[in-house]
Amino acid sequence: MSMNLVVLLYLIASVCFIQALKGLSHPTTSIRGNVFGMTGMAIAVLTTAALIVELSGGKAQGMVYVLGGLVVGGGIGAVMAKKVEMTKMPELVAFMHSMIGLAAVCIAVAVVAEPWAFGIAGRDLPIPGGNRIELALGAFIGAVTFSGSVIAFGKLSGKYKFRLFQGAPVTFPGQHKLNLALGLATAFFVFGFWHSQSWMDIVLVIALGFVLGVLIIIPIGGADMPVVVSMLNSYSGWAAAGIGFSLNNSMLIIAGSLVGSSGAILSYIMCKAMNRSFISVILGGFGGDAGAAAAGGGVQRTAKSGSADDAAFILGNAETVVIVPGYGLAVARAQHAVKELAHKLTEKGITVKYAIHPVAGRMPGHMNVLLAEAEVPYDQVFEMEDINGEFGQADVAIILGANDVVNPAALQKGSPIYGMPILEAYKAKTVIVNKRSMAAGYAGLDNELFYMDKTMMVFGDAKKVVEDMTKAVE
Repeated sequence: MSMNLVVLLYLIASVCFIQALKGLSHPTTSIRGNVFGMTGMAIAVLTTAALIVELSGGKAQGMVYVLGGLVVGGGIGAVMAKKVEMTKMPELVAFMHSMIGLAAVCIAVAVVAEPWAFGIAGRDLPIPGGNRIELALGAFIGAVTFSGSVIAFGKLSGKYKFRLFQGAPVTFPGQHKLNLALGLATAFFVFGFWHSQSWMDIVLVIALGFVLGVLIIIPIGGADMPVVVSMLNSYSGWAAAGIGFSLNNSMLIIAGSLVGSSGAILSYIMCKAMNRSFISVILGGFGGDAGAAAAGGGVQRTAKSGSADDAAFILGNAETVVIVPGYGLAVARAQHAVKELAHKLTEKGITVKYAIHPVAGRMPGHMNVLLAEAEVPYDQVFEMEDINGEFGQADVAIILGANDVVNPAALQKGSPIYGMPILEAYKAKTVIVNKRSMAAGYAGLDNELFYMDKTMMVFGDAKKVVEDMTKAVE
């Protein structure tokens, strides 16, 4: 296989990746975007496999290793994708990010061990200085991505007793100073590797990356997990791009840069949606304050509650209804039941719309994916900036498993979430809230919306409650 053909195939794959990102920017074109992405990745993988076999001299052993890796990796990915539940998607994404980071570390170690096998330097010759810096940086970012993603996986899962895997932030005095010191130490050892190509330097760079990945993520609370997912997505892309420069592999450079830049842009959007500092996100200096406030402040308050039949009566007599889905809806797997309720209301001539907060759930776009799985019409789904102006005219806002994203505390100075843009459900004429209990959300704050005179709480599993509402709607 000539290098001209390899470059051409990589270029075609890169165009497919760009089209994939373009397609994934809107639900109506997301299927086409996924097809482009899968096609591009198939071209890239097969081209690389053929190139490896050719570089190995066509040896059968080399072909066995390549095919074995494709079969094992592809098989594991297919099984995981088929079995994963929608509520577990954030954990799966974090796991995939960790694997990308670990792959970057392993490739960097392999290149340092045998640079001639990758065409970077002749046997017994030193690696060029520029490649050393690229390898060190790629390995460091990969290490940060791996360990940070492991911590994020544990926090998203919520079923591990290990303290670092729990949703509450883990902070200690001098945390940021320690991060700064470790960052400076990393820069020193990167310089050392550039200067002498010492194994000790590259090993220390990788080790410090693993430690910093943990320290950057542990102070982040569960409420900020959507930002963490997008941030780690960006890190994984830059790790791949760094290794791509070292290997002079245009495919890795382009694909890594696309992932890194798109992840950074998404992180910026998430930060705006949560009133966070983008620089603080990158450095891991956020998330610790949100969980500091105790829910309710120890004061017992009373909320008005009702049944599914009561809620159905209110919905049946409305003209406009806005549905606000949250993570509780995902946990209950109630998206199909919600669609049936909306369909029944629409048949009665009631206007139904869905309001999506950009950080609802545990990863960016979680609610969009959930509703798309139930085949909710795209023209009924509206983002926060498009729907907020309509809450004041809505007869009913029904909140299903959401908490922090509708909390009016974001409007109060001094609140840990002050300034965070929220869905203005409190402006609706009547508010129906479905939750399992009065427990606080990830931010650990009581929600004033639940105690308003216009609000009725309907407690119970979201799927069962919504199904009961649908049956009771006349």
